[in-house]
Amino acid sequence: MDTAFAALSDPTRRAILAGLAKGEMTVSEIAAPFDISQPAISHHLKVLEQAGLITRRIDGQRRPCRLAGGTLEELEAWLDRLRRTMTANYDQLDAVLAEEMAKQDLKKD
Repeated sequence: MDTAFAALSDPTRRAILAGLAKGEMTVSEIAAPFDISQPAISHHLKVLEQAGLITRRIDGQRRPCRLAGGTLEELEAWLDRLRRTMTANYDQLDAVLAEEMAKQDLKKD
């Protein structure tokens, strides 16, 4: 998971993933919107592939890329657990604050 988060720390790699979310793309299709060299794009793809975020296959001379579900699902599950824990903590804080406010209101009366 650390490797995946490290890969996601780069805005170019996040943009590549956003493009691949629309469907499979060749390396040249991925590179088109970026003003960086083909070797730089290839490096980003290698990092994403090593992190388990994309897969590549050979189709003749083409190297189509697509999102790899497993790692993304693992990250999503981890983030969901974190979100639920945070929500539960906020709910507890809301309850404590409401109780304190009720006590303050009673003191005023």
